[in-house]
This record gives sequence, structure tokens and C-alpha cells, in this order.
Amino acid sequence: MRKIAWVWLMLVLAVTGCTSTNGSVQEKTLTIGNTIDNVTFDIHDHGNTQTESIHVNIFEYLVKKDGNDPQKKLPGLATSWKRTDDKTWRFELRKGVKFHNGDPFTAADVKFTLERVAKDKSLVDYSSYSGIQQVNVIDDYTVDIITKGPDPILLGRLSRISSGILPAAYFQKQGVEGFIRNPVGTGPYKLDKWIKDDRVELVKNTDYYGDKPQWDRLVFRTIPESTTRISELLTGAIDIAVIIPPGDIQRVQDSGSTYYTDKDSARVQSLLVRQTPGVVTANPKVREAIELAIDKKGLVDNVLGGAGVPTQEAIGPGILGHEPKLFNTNVYNPERAKQLLVEAGYPNGVELTLSSPASTKEVAETIAAYLTEVNFKVKLEILEQTQYKQRDNSNTFKELALQGKGNSMFESPLPLEVFTTENAKGQTDYSNPEVDKLLKDAATNLDDQKRAEQYQKAQEILAVDRPRIFLYQNKFNYGVSNRVELTPRVDEMFYADDIKLKE
Repeated sequence: MRKIAWVWLMLVLAVTGCTSTNGSVQEKTLTIGNTIDNVTFDIHDHGNTQTESIHVNIFEYLVKKDGNDPQKKLPGLATSWKRTDDKTWRFELRKGVKFHNGDPFTAADVKFTLERVAKDKSLVDYSSYSGIQQVNVIDDYTVDIITKGPDPILLGRLSRISSGILPAAYFQKQGVEGFIRNPVGTGPYKLDKWIKDDRVELVKNTDYYGDKPQWDRLVFRTIPESTTRISELLTGAIDIAVIIPPGDIQRVQDSGSTYYTDKDSARVQSLLVRQTPGVVTANPKVREAIELAIDKKGLVDNVLGGAGVPTQEAIGPGILGHEPKLFNTNVYNPERAKQLLVEAGYPNGVELTLSSPASTKEVAETIAAYLTEVNFKVKLEILEQTQYKQRDNSNTFKELALQGKGNSMFESPLPLEVFTTENAKGQTDYSNPEVDKLLKDAATNLDDQKRAEQYQKAQEILAVDRPRIFLYQNKFNYGVSNRVELTPRVDEMFYADDIKLKE
């Protein structure tokens, strides 16, 4: 009888989304199913959106993006800011803020955080911050950020991944590895446990200076397989599942206990195309044949269920530098693709390898089918997320790699600066001096109109040179438990206190 009562209690708790600790204290828990594990707690040494979506609950930025209008910046750890000359921004900092270990937040922490990522070339996000010359501490709650040249997008840099403010003294005492094991921020939630490849659990910061955190516990589970992720959503084991494959959307909509929602994102899906001398895709006719072989609209309609817009550019509407002529276009022409292969010296076709993460397997299979129709012989390489990231970070893909790239700055430099000769070396090995000059000039141009024209011109060249073949700008989607109210953000972040419990 006692066993039956206990089972009934657990069922009730599962339905209500509460958990019990020692049979007495019920926790208000939010559980999210991601596709990959937290990469690291070194905020300067990754570029992963799902990892940032965990970190935003622990670490806080000086300025925050508005969830619907990312160009709009909101106060974070800075309460106000202004440009004082072409190379200087002054920030007034919030008072009365403490890190999770009790250390007070001051200007010294801002200086340490931004100068670390701006000066250490070994860090993944170094290139996005290397334009910062130094941070001058004016007093405990005022800093001047000095850039090497005029930086028109500094606020965009300060509202993303590597700008979460670190506790200077604690970080230096712990060292990098010690900090990764025991990270400390100023956010409304703090780390409880990280079980690698399984989950990250956060608990509320009861000393948070802002509004009281509404969840007792946040659980970010790692569930790479979409079938498993959706099953866990439908059975109530998780509250939110990311990336619902088109074939499963109806199941989520019809379950009675869950709903489906999506949001236009800045994420653009593309094929990374290696141009290293000696590789078959170094031939521009081969690259053009690949793009003309792919029916992007068919891909969006038939594989994504319409959740995307075909494109030939890295930047979508709403971001300065967007080129409308390259957006919502489809250059599909299989007969011309076959002819280009013949002109390139491959009348009997040619072999190439297409690598893809498992999460986009259906897209990769469809692209491989399109390429096969025009005489490419495709070796399709489907990799688990961890293996794919290792290959990506080590630049060891062969001719083609399917990639979805977000834009956490919502500015042109992040998706375009990978195409400079210096940054492309070893990855695509693309080099075009005209593109180098356009991107270099735009990076310090404070005239928005002229800067937009420079980025648009660069994108026109890239659309011909094809160091990447851009496929579509896609929507980011979610399956959600009926007990939870989720309004997706355009930056794909999970700010836990914006997610409401309905009951």
C-alpha cells in the first residue's frame, strides 16, 4: 500500500512538474532538452549558441539584447553608456551587485574580462574582441573601453557570448581549469552540477540583486537524438525540446500535452566549400555546379516544411549589410550544372565528400541526392555533434561541410569576417584582396550607409566566389509542454525567468 501511495505521489509531481527532495521540499524545476552538451564554462573559449543559452542564466553582460529587436540594447550590468570619441565608450556600472561567491562586482572585473579575450590569441572568440585596445578604470563603477580604431558595433560585441563579466580575483586564483569546474557569475542562477554529456543543473541565486528568480532549478539535458528528445517531451520528462524535425511537428502539435512554436532566426544554413589548391572544389566551375544542382526552395518546402527562406548571402533582413538581391532566390539549374562539370574537365562526374552533423541528416541526404543527379559522386559523412565540432575546430573537413551559423551580434562582421584571407586560412583557404579590403574598411566605418554598401558589395563577390554556398535562413523551433509558456527569442537564448509556468 505504501508503495502504491509513493508511485501516486511521484505521478502527481511529474504532472505538476515539481520534484521532491527528501520527500518534503518541492522544487519548481524547468527542464530543457538540447542537442549538445555545454561546451565549457570558459565563456571566451567557445562559439556555441546552445552553450550560451545556458550561460546567460549564470553570467551577465554589460548590455542586453531585446528578445524581439536585437538591435535595441537594454541595461545589464551597465546602467548607461555613451560614445565620448571615435575610439572611446564610457559605461556607468550597476552598484550593489555580487558574484555567486560573494565578491562585489566592480570596474576591475570588466577590465579583466574584456582585456583577457582581447589579448589572448589562443581563445576561440579572440578575433571578435581583438579590436579592444584596453579598458580604463575611472572609478569602481565607471569604465572607458578604448578600441584600436572606430568600432561601430561595440555594443553588439558586448551583448553576447564572451562578454559575460567574470570575477577577476576569483578567476585568477582558481585558474582556468578551476574556474571551469566551479564557475561564478552575477546571474540569477548558479551552477549546482555538470555531468558531462548528460546535463547541467543550475539552482537559483537567492542573493540576486534583481527580481527574485522564479525557478528553483534549471536542468539542461543533452539529448542528441531527435527521436529520444521528442519522446521525452511527450512523456513529460522534459519541458522544452529544441529542433523538432519536420516529420515530427504534427506529433508534437497533436499530443494534447505539448505544443509547437518557432521563430525566425539569424541562423543561415550553408555549405562550407574548401578551396585549397588541389581539391576539386578549388575549381570555380565545380563550385558553381554544386550551387546550381541544389533546389533550395524544394529543400525548404519538402524537408523543412517551409520553415526557411532560400538565400545566397550570410545576412538576413534587419541586419545592416543585408543585400535584398541575394535573399529569397533560387538559382537551381541542373542542366547547366551538368554542363559546368563537363567544362571543368569532369565529363564522367567527380567524387567529393559532404560532412554533416546528425541533426541535419535529412538536409544532407537531400543535398547529396541533388548532387548525384548532376553526376557528382557523393560520399556522405554523418557525424555526431561532438565529433562534428572536433572536425570543425580542427579544420579537417574535406570538400563540403553542411553548417548552420548563428549571428549572436546581429551585425555583419561575425558571419563575414571568416572570409578574410587571414581567417580563412586552413578552413576554406579562400582569398580575395578586394573582399579583404571591403571588410577591413567597413569594420571601422562609422557611416552606416557607406558601411552597409561595403558589406553588400562584399556579399555580391562572395556569392560568385562561393567559399560558402548559402542555402537558406531558417527558423529555430521548439516543442513545449503545455504547462510552460515559452516566447522564443530571435537570438535563440533561454532566459529562464522569461519562461513562465502556467499552473
